[in-house]
Amino acid sequence: METNRKADIDEIVFENRNKSYGAYFLRRAYNKYVTRALLISAAAIFLAAIIPFIVFKEARSVNVEKNVGAEFANLNAPKNEDAPPPPPPPPPEAMEQKIKFTAPVVTTDTVEDKGMLNQDDLNQKSTTTAPITEETDIVVEDKKTQVIEQAAPILLIVEVMPSFVGGEDALYKYLADNIKYPQVARETNISGTVVVQFVVETDGRISAVSLLKDIGGGCGEEALRVVKAMPKWNPGKQNGTAARVQYQLPVKFSLD
Repeated sequence: METNRKADIDEIVFENRNKSYGAYFLRRAYNKYVTRALLISAAAIFLAAIIPFIVFKEARSVNVEKNVGAEFANLNAPKNEDAPPPPPPPPPEAMEQKIKFTAPVVTTDTVEDKGMLNQDDLNQKSTTTAPITEETDIVVEDKKTQVIEQAAPILLIVEVMPSFVGGEDALYKYLADNIKYPQVARETNISGTVVVQFVVETDGRISAVSLLKDIGGGCGEEALRVVKAMPKWNPGKQNGTAARVQYQLPVKFSLD
C-alpha cells in the first residue's frame, strides 16, 4: 500500500514533466537502493566482527611442541682424589728490622774512668738558672685570649620596631630643625622625597647609613648628614631581646 502511495505521489509530482530526466527514476528506485545498501553494510559489519574470532581460534589451536632438557649435578658423587692440591700460600715478607745495633769500637787509648756522679757532685754543679735577688725584675706576660664576637644578624621586621626617642613627631621636628635646603636645589627648583636607609643597633646607635633614592641638587647628601648626626634611637626587640634592625626613612624636600 505504501509503495502504491509513493508511486501515486511520484506520478503527481512528475505530471506534465520530463520523466526521462533522471529524478523520476531515482525517486522510484530510492527504496530499493536503500534496502540493498543496508543489507551490504550489515553483512560487512558482521564479517568484520566475526573474522578476528575465527583467526584467534585457529591461532590458539596450533600446538607447538618444545623439548626442554635439564642436567642435574650429582652432589653425592665422590670427589676426584686425583686432582692436584691447591698451591701453598706465598711466604710472608720478612719484617724490616726496626732496631739498629752499633758494633763496639776497639781502641788502644787510655780512657779515664770518671765514675758515676753522686748527689754531692750534682749539688755542686752550677745551673743555668740565675738566682732570684731583690734587684731582679720578674716579668710576667699577661696573655689574653682574644675573643672574636660575631655580629648579630640584621633583621627587617621585628616584634617591636625601633623608634625615635619621643615618637614620630619628635623625629619630624628634628629633621625640620636640622635640614638645610641645598642652595643648588633651591636655585634649580628641585623638590621631592629622598629615602635614606640605616641600621639601628642594639644600643640605639645609627650605623650603615646609605642612600636608596636621591633627587639631586645636594638633597641626598644633606639627608645623609642629618641622619648620621641623629641621637640614639629606642632599639628594636625580638623575643624580648634587643635586635639590629634595618630602617628606611623618607625625607621630603619642599620649596613651599
